[in-house]
Amino acid sequence: MKTVSIFNQKGGVGKTTTNINLAAYIALKGHRVLVIDIDPQGNTSSGLGVEKEKLELTTYELLLNDISIRDVIQSVPQIDNLKIVPSNMNLASADLELSYEENRESILKKKIEEVKNEYDYIIIDCPPSLGLLTINALTASDSVLIPMQCEYYALEGISQLVKTIQKVKKGLNRNLEVEGVVLTMFDPRRNLQLQVVEELKTYFGELVYENSIPRNVRLAEAPSFGLPIALYDDKAKGAEAYSDLADEFLRKQVKEV
Repeated sequence: MKTVSIFNQKGGVGKTTTNINLAAYIALKGHRVLVIDIDPQGNTSSGLGVEKEKLELTTYELLLNDISIRDVIQSVPQIDNLKIVPSNMNLASADLELSYEENRESILKKKIEEVKNEYDYIIIDCPPSLGLLTINALTASDSVLIPMQCEYYALEGISQLVKTIQKVKKGLNRNLEVEGVVLTMFDPRRNLQLQVVEELKTYFGELVYENSIPRNVRLAEAPSFGLPIALYDDKAKGAEAYSDLADEFLRKQVKEV
């Protein structure tokens, strides 16, 4: 079993899109996957067909009440191997409320312990900020997958992003590693993007995934229908890209064993 946080402190980099579609394809390829939505926006939840406004139990209750993670896990429509711990805007106040809790950085890790042997992969969608929600996710994870938009400003945040991961590794989770960097919204016709890719490869080396994610209208449309791209339009370029990314991700896990 492996727990992976999908994290970038910069918003708008395709983090949630990557969470939804990578998790869906890994599940469709035969692996048992649990997604944990720890972002108060709850976009991963709605993007996987959860009616988040009607939820009685969410990540908020999981972190701040004495309940089992089993009480919060929901099935994802049409994908048997995929489950989710959903979230909604109730989670927005959790950073503040968690600050009063004992062992506040490791609450999620403790909750996951109960079910971790029932899944092959647990994938956590983090908020685009470094608060106690993100720290809980990173403390509970084996690795961090970084979606990175191929723009100049993305490069500016790299050192801060790496420092954040190193701080958590040093103080809370010495086993935490960078899983890889996924290039999102990629257009190879733009010279600036190719330059950014080269810089990222210089910085991260082999951790940069070979398969990148293009800009794709169908990919952008799918969440509004509560569907991963695999169920919305599996012939779209974005679908092929995420299927290939899932294959590459799974190959890397085999190499590590």
